[in-house]
Amino acid sequence: MSQRPNETQPTRRRVLAAVAAMAVASGLVIASPAAGAASTAPGAARSGDVVQGELDVLVRDFPAALAAVRGRDGRVRNYTAGVGDLTTNAKVPVDGRIRIASNTKTFTATVVLQLVGEGKIDLDSPIEKYLPSLIRGEGIDGRNITVRQLLQHTSGLPEYTDKLFADGILKELHTYHEPRELLDLALTKKADFEPGERWKYSNTNYIVAGLLIQKVTGRPIGEAITDRVIKRADLRDTYWPSLGEQTIRGRHPRGYYAEGPDSPFVDVTELEPSMGWAAGGMISTPSDLLKFFTALVGGRLLKPEQLAQMMTTVEAPDANATGDARYGLGLATFPLSCGGFAWTHGGDIFGYETRNAVTPDGRAAAIAVTALPRTLPQAQRVEQALDTTLCP
Repeated sequence: MSQRPNETQPTRRRVLAAVAAMAVASGLVIASPAAGAASTAPGAARSGDVVQGELDVLVRDFPAALAAVRGRDGRVRNYTAGVGDLTTNAKVPVDGRIRIASNTKTFTATVVLQLVGEGKIDLDSPIEKYLPSLIRGEGIDGRNITVRQLLQHTSGLPEYTDKLFADGILKELHTYHEPRELLDLALTKKADFEPGERWKYSNTNYIVAGLLIQKVTGRPIGEAITDRVIKRADLRDTYWPSLGEQTIRGRHPRGYYAEGPDSPFVDVTELEPSMGWAAGGMISTPSDLLKFFTALVGGRLLKPEQLAQMMTTVEAPDANATGDARYGLGLATFPLSCGGFAWTHGGDIFGYETRNAVTPDGRAAAIAVTALPRTLPQAQRVEQALDTTLCP
């Protein structure tokens, strides 16, 4: 749809301050690869050569890269580069499944806004109305935090992940956590700021949003997302993992983690998705991500009023690695070098990073790499690749 993001605060240019690194214990350690053989869907034109070139650059830093791109002709093309498995040297599966991490937030926000459209949730009511006495801590009170502020990351709720991984990621990689456990970790910390005072990304907001969905629907969140979003958008390779399901179904590249710029890669493909839950637990493919965001922005999953609310944005420092960004309700803007913007989200979890965007005129792209960036320039290169793909 052809719509500028609704702005409620002035834009400010920002740069990602740092890329967090966590200590890892010794394990299966593999050297970083050089760029591997690349493959594309047949029929790619000059713009396809540009996309392939971007992926070939990315695999200087990452084991593998995958992309799905829809151009002005409406055709979706898939691309790969690098190595899908550093142990066997297997090829990267075209449109293979990956962990989509925080892209899950957009699915969660979509369900909340569907419930708003059905009159079951009020965006500007306090979360206390739906989850009484649950949100309490130092400077934290659910009576003062609205549903909108949760989805918008303006609640002031502190992050839980630093507490979760305080002793290193491998200790927690295969540990199941109830959502309430994750929330309780956050509530041991004081509030980051007063609700509505400013914007700060916090996974805790979407843990609460997931609990809200379960309370209002009376169903597990995985079922709600499957029926309300995955099935409606016909996302055939997207799923909410079953309880205790630590593997990735079907064809997928292995995912890797490295502690620092010069550290070797450790295979972390299998992990416990409950660490991300409603904030980051889902699995999909680049093509399905492209399809989901296109359906969402195109108005096929939300009523017009709720989609407009989702697209009402505030200034969002640190929302991306390359420039200005604004954040709505589980949806952000991505400024394009060729002018205008795209609607976007992204996701980072041990083993995978995903970036995707859909323009108002229908162009779309999703890019995944099979390790987290280890430096700021690496993070910037992924987003620059997304920009170049949409602005060849």
